[in-house]
Amino acid sequence: MGAHEVPMNESVTFQNPTALNRSFRSHLGATLVLGVPLVVAQVAQMLINVTDTIMLGWLGTRELAAGTLAFQSFFILMIFGLGFGAAMIPLIANALGRQDERAVRRASRMGLWVLLALAMFFQVPLYFTEVILVAFGQEPALAELAQSYMRIAQWSMIPAFVLIGLRSFLTGLEKAVAVLWLTVVMALINGVMNYALIFGNWGFPRLEMEGAAIATVIANTAGALAVVAYVLMDKDSRPFELFKNFWRPEWSALLSIVKLGVPISLGIFAEVGMFLTGSLMVGWIGVVELAAHSVALQLASIAFMVPLGLAQAASVRVGNADGRGDGVAVGRAGRAVMVLALGFAVAAGILFALSPEPLIKLWLDADNPDLEMIVRVGAPMLYMAAAFQIFDTLQVTASGSLRGLQDTAVPMVIMVIAYWMVGLTTAYAAAFWLGWGAVGVWAGLVVGLGFAAVALTWRFEIRERLGLLSAK
Repeated sequence: MGAHEVPMNESVTFQNPTALNRSFRSHLGATLVLGVPLVVAQVAQMLINVTDTIMLGWLGTRELAAGTLAFQSFFILMIFGLGFGAAMIPLIANALGRQDERAVRRASRMGLWVLLALAMFFQVPLYFTEVILVAFGQEPALAELAQSYMRIAQWSMIPAFVLIGLRSFLTGLEKAVAVLWLTVVMALINGVMNYALIFGNWGFPRLEMEGAAIATVIANTAGALAVVAYVLMDKDSRPFELFKNFWRPEWSALLSIVKLGVPISLGIFAEVGMFLTGSLMVGWIGVVELAAHSVALQLASIAFMVPLGLAQAASVRVGNADGRGDGVAVGRAGRAVMVLALGFAVAAGILFALSPEPLIKLWLDADNPDLEMIVRVGAPMLYMAAAFQIFDTLQVTASGSLRGLQDTAVPMVIMVIAYWMVGLTTAYAAAFWLGWGAVGVWAGLVVGLGFAAVALTWRFEIRERLGLLSAK
């Protein structure tokens, strides 16, 4: 099939080539149109874990702490899926900018290949979650609780990776509203099933940790089936024939996905690994500290969904502009995202700084005997979270813009240095050498994010000098 041949006698609608070549104000508006649904979708996705965390917190402090370990162990592998999904977006957007329908299909199909292979491979380490957690110094009883969750929840990774791939395809097509509604429905299913299965409501058995895991599997499976059906029926998605001859390899497209996806995944792994290692460090300090850390991290993660969703918009808009060879639009698209994301980050930071106690109490049962201690320990963590909102926003939006330019290798190196060499070293020194405890761990997170923010933002600003733009 030729590069511009349209299958099934249907036409592919390409973006207006002049759509991004406008004033900065127009870029702000266009970013909001694409970015707001992606932001809400990110928040809805995050609510799945938030719902699990809140409801497990109602069970008790130990369940909350074990749930935190399980969620982060799952996510540390899931980020590889997120990385390869992120690699699909600029490839799709760039192909649309060139009006190359075949390249869109090839990138999407091979992205799904990689994601399915990873999901199957990751079943092995997930099966041994308890052994891994104990090896990293976690309390055996907490590791056992986490394993009871994971032996069920691990099967949700397969539909979750399908979801990642198809949402990346739809995001690249700028079908952000569809991504939003599919994610919201999945979050609602998860919440309802959690309430039924964790506590035994509406005649269901009380399964506690295992109930949360079953709810996660059901929600992800339902979401994957729904998005497959949508892609098959949607008038804008159907012409790309994503599933026709799905078994047929496209080796050059597969190589492009791997070439972009591996550095993105390792970069995300470096960041999430910093947070996971920080959680392990806090776990060495105590169960109450780990529970407080879990709540503070969940709050910070919810706020992070806004710049993360806008960063996806940056990848689409920058990638599309670069595909057309429009260097002016590349800069305006990236800066528009940064301005909008920073505005939200400042507001979130002020909220964290002014209202730490009521925010933490939202996560805990009023009858929890450790409530006041968790609030006292967690409040300083939220002060730190307020500080790193700015840095986290800058680094993720700069990363999204650089991905739009298909620049991933050097950003990966920057992230590894920032998070592991700078951030974690500072966290350990502040927590244990200086005696700051759990707050010291958070201080290290701030320093690592700050280093990454400065380096990645500067790299995007000198993109032309570095030769990152496509040839005109």
